[in-house]
Amino acid sequence: MVLSQGTLEFCTSPKSFLDITKEVQNFVSESNIQDGVCNLFIKHTSASLVIQENYDPSVRKDFETIFSKLAPEDFPYVHNMEGKDDMPAHIRSALTSTSETIPIVNGKLSLGTWQGIYIWEHRDQTHNRKVMVSMVGE
Repeated sequence: MVLSQGTLEFCTSPKSFLDITKEVQNFVSESNIQDGVCNLFIKHTSASLVIQENYDPSVRKDFETIFSKLAPEDFPYVHNMEGKDDMPAHIRSALTSTSETIPIVNGKLSLGTWQGIYIWEHRDQTHNRKVMVSMVGE
């Protein structure tokens, strides 16, 4: 068994989905792990990791539309020191995921045909986001 860990850093755009699939696959390839699992963990409370459709961008637009209604910025939140977008970002992160686990088969992430790995930035500003990658396998 081999363990490989590291951190990938990304600069996000405001309220957007950033496809990080290629960067994660490159990290897997460099590890020389052929079969195992890859766990991703975003080290932030106002952004998420999601595995979602990578073909039709309207899917991601619909996600943003629905979540803006589930966690609106104009709600009278108690936590508001960091701006009107901060508490809704925490709620969005709690409703989605801060980690994802993906099988590695023959040195490749075993994603479905239309699946991509995304950082979903929930804030109104650009941020530098860190994603911890931990892999175990042979």
